[in-house]
Amino acid sequence: MKGLFIAAGFLVLFVTFSAAAQAFEKDIIETSRGPLEITFIGHGSLIFTHEGKIIHVDPYSALADYSILPKADLVLLTHDHRDHLDMKALGAVRTPTTELVLTELCAKQVQGGIVMKNGDRKTVQGMEIEAVPAYNVVHMRSEGQPFHPKGVGNGYVITFGDKRVYVAGDTEDIPEMKALKGIHVAFLPMNLPYTMTPEMTAKAARIIRPAILYPYHFGDTDTSRIVDLLKAEKDIEVRIRSMK
Repeated sequence: MKGLFIAAGFLVLFVTFSAAAQAFEKDIIETSRGPLEITFIGHGSLIFTHEGKIIHVDPYSALADYSILPKADLVLLTHDHRDHLDMKALGAVRTPTTELVLTELCAKQVQGGIVMKNGDRKTVQGMEIEAVPAYNVVHMRSEGQPFHPKGVGNGYVITFGDKRVYVAGDTEDIPEMKALKGIHVAFLPMNLPYTMTPEMTAKAARIIRPAILYPYHFGDTDTSRIVDLLKAEKDIEVRIRSMK
């Protein structure tokens, strides 16, 4: 019995330590329908919490133990690369009632999702979601082969009350960004060679003009560069969070 008690004690310590090790940064954005909580998991992975709903974006098991994170009401997958479509993380947060929004290529690996193409708009879990283009023009895997071809991946604009949140996915500063209006929060990727340089990210921010810009999926990029590039843009607040 004493041994069992000690073992149980170690189990409690282990669970407590595991939970403490997953201390992620959070921000609150006020909306007309209550607070939007943003949890910054890292890389391209986010959690939005709004009106009691949990929305996971590109869950990636290299960043967190998703088995002890909140289960998803909705999962958004931007494209099929393994750091965005991770079957282990997806399996940990998905339940029989979880809705899944994904691309055509993702749907070849995951059953039961709602396929959205660039330009599609749908209401899912009471939220308006728009799928927008995400692709490379400059950065190539080889000549003529971009890391992210046009028409394959999605960015998403999600409406939370009166706030429009743009999660760009893996993209460059593409012409279609000019059509994005009324964006309050933008998540723009900033890592080479796959997405944007700080200069490209600054150009995209000047096109979109979000009230709040979060560079994300930035790897080893020096984030002070984007702060410096946008310091004259007083209507764009650049927030740096742990999204390496």
